[in-house]
Amino acid sequence: MMRYFIELAYNGKNYHGWQIQPNAISVQEVLNDCISKVVREKVNVVGCGRTDTGVHASYFVAHFDCENDSIDSSQFCYKLNRFIPKDIAIYSLTKVEGETHSRFSAVSRTYEYHLVEKKNPFLQELAYQAPVALDFNLMNQAAQVLLDYIDFTSFSKLHTDVKTNNCKVVYAKWELLNGKWIFTIKADRFLRNMVRAIVGTLLEVGRGKMTIEQFRDVIATKDRGVAGTSAPAQALYLVDVGYPDDLFVSQIKKI
Repeated sequence: MMRYFIELAYNGKNYHGWQIQPNAISVQEVLNDCISKVVREKVNVVGCGRTDTGVHASYFVAHFDCENDSIDSSQFCYKLNRFIPKDIAIYSLTKVEGETHSRFSAVSRTYEYHLVEKKNPFLQELAYQAPVALDFNLMNQAAQVLLDYIDFTSFSKLHTDVKTNNCKVVYAKWELLNGKWIFTIKADRFLRNMVRAIVGTLLEVGRGKMTIEQFRDVIATKDRGVAGTSAPAQALYLVDVGYPDDLFVSQIKKI
């Protein structure tokens, strides 16, 4: 049995997240079906993580196992992209060692949240329009507070099956790029709904509804009920996933 990593991207608008679920279409379900047809055997595609309904990935990694140990990468990507939905793109196929896992071998993930300050008809489904003026300087001060903590229970979806709510955030910053404010956050792992909850709470700081110290208290309290409302899903993107170089090296220029 051979293990292959695939690098891909998808627009999450039409999907109920990555993971297969009853009575709703998911990215994983589509890939299982399409890849099984290309390799001519049933496969189960395992993702580097789970994105929620409506969330996008400009870079995503997944793996599958199959009997064929000589799949041609370029032909695989060409065939798959011909009939997979237009909102999913396959960039590469790479053989890896059998124990290398797209989710458990990953050592970092990076997300972006895209925000515009005025109405833009071309970004309505790809960014969040702020309803009021925001103080991004204060929001960046609050973002730096995240690096002082490891327990992010206050920003986690309730009743999840994870063993720990500890995450190591190593970067968090808002930057103005090409007319959009982009919040970039990098950590070793993320909890369900964590980034959207963080952004929603940072927006409270930016609106003057919460001080930096109150933001710190939200984290320390370890109570989801005291944090802000989760920011809308359509503006969130998974943009990078990191692996040890001896396990997997990206075959593409990440976008």
